[in-house]
Amino acid sequence: MKKTLKALFSALLIVCLLLPLAACGNSSGEATLKIAIPNDTTNEARALLLLQDKGYIKLKDGAGITATVLDIAENPKNIQFSEVEAAQLPNLLPDVDYAVINSNYAISAGLNPTKDALALEGSSSAYANILAVKEGNEENPLVKALIAALSSRQVADYITEKYDGSVISVVENPGDGYDPDLDYSAIAGQTITVAASPAPHAEILAVAKEILAAKDVTLDIQEYSDYVIPNNVVEDGTVLANYFQHTPYLDDFNAQNGTHLVSVLSVHVEPLGLYGGKQSSLDALK
Repeated sequence: MKKTLKALFSALLIVCLLLPLAACGNSSGEATLKIAIPNDTTNEARALLLLQDKGYIKLKDGAGITATVLDIAENPKNIQFSEVEAAQLPNLLPDVDYAVINSNYAISAGLNPTKDALALEGSSSAYANILAVKEGNEENPLVKALIAALSSRQVADYITEKYDGSVISVVENPGDGYDPDLDYSAIAGQTITVAASPAPHAEILAVAKEILAAKDVTLDIQEYSDYVIPNNVVEDGTVLANYFQHTPYLDDFNAQNGTHLVSVLSVHVEPLGLYGGKQSSLDALK
């Protein structure tokens, strides 16, 4: 009997996967749109807030930067959401109608957020990407040297010229790249290790690397394609700093994992974008 039920269930599942989406889980008979969104807490909320701002869904009252699909109160287009690891979202575009993608992963996949995104969120400083270190290392001379380099006019200008609005510098009053209170001769010959996403973070750090090299300080940029390892290697002391996340994500990571990481500098904002997959325009959402 159990084998019979299992076989029946498997057959039904196969049929459901083969039939159009409208035939499974959609009693209205309307074609269901499939949108892939990041599955980490804060970026999933950002994606849902973007879709709400555009009028495609409505979240429950009070749903904010930790909202999930369970907080959707109204879904008039009967959108089916796929919660996916952020780094994998560009790869899923051929299989979904739309995907909400972080700019760093969009850029790495050859997408231009200002040209290819069908909708972009506002450049809220609440989601500024930060330089983070383990608590207690804020005054480390190597950290201060890296802060000064990333706070430079050279870096700010590079972000503006390279990314043309896809990435926006949030550094106020950029300087010459050097901390006037820091004795650079005391750290000459030393190496700063920093974990980062490939783009745009590692690209931006390459500019800081040149600034530091002029003071005989080496910047070792270690690239990672996920959101977990960069925090773990800073927590365990393998790497001094990381640059890939925003503060809401870091706060949630600390709370969930018992880590002790702190932000020491806000560098730039990457507006989250809604990209077309099977759909080439927003017409299907109207």
